[in-house]
Amino acid sequence: MTTATWRGPDGVERCPWAAGAPDFLAYHDDEWGQPVGDDDRLFEKLSLEAFQSGLSWRTILAKRENFRAAFDGFAIERVAAYGAADVERLLGDAGIVRHRGKIEAVLANARAAVELIDAEGSLGSFVWRFEPDPATLPDPQTVTTSPESVAMAKELKRRGWRFVGPTTVFAFMQAMGLVNDHVHGCAQRTTTEAARAVFTRPTP
Repeated sequence: MTTATWRGPDGVERCPWAAGAPDFLAYHDDEWGQPVGDDDRLFEKLSLEAFQSGLSWRTILAKRENFRAAFDGFAIERVAAYGAADVERLLGDAGIVRHRGKIEAVLANARAAVELIDAEGSLGSFVWRFEPDPATLPDPQTVTTSPESVAMAKELKRRGWRFVGPTTVFAFMQAMGLVNDHVHGCAQRTTTEAARAVFTRPTP
């Protein structure tokens, strides 16, 4: 992996992957790495990461609004109530990734999320329990897993979640701000660190 920056058309230095597709620049600047504590947003990202398995994030990002419409905004309680008819409806939706195993996994994960929230108080408080000490992190974008992502994946699987391996969970942690993985020299690294500094970590 490279940790060099890319200078955008506005002269701002960014992570190189921001140049990869038209949608990436706004996603990089406005979302990636910004800390998130809302349960439904965290569930959405875990679900989209599951759909990404074997595909590119570009494919998923381009379909994200379709996914949101198809899955009721990834509201956990609503998705947890889906049944067989919803699976067939989703399999017929050309706007999303029509993979039965992944669709059924998201429904199962929603039900597991309800149980987790009942036990832990919130999905956010559970997820942020795995936030690593920044002093222990390697250079940005040089690894695809971490001890914390391994631990979170193991615990989620123990609780019945699917498509939540260590690499998927680490990508989730990068995106949801549990780690600041913007490369050194990227303008958003400073912005993200400032957001993390004032972010109130969810508690049960």
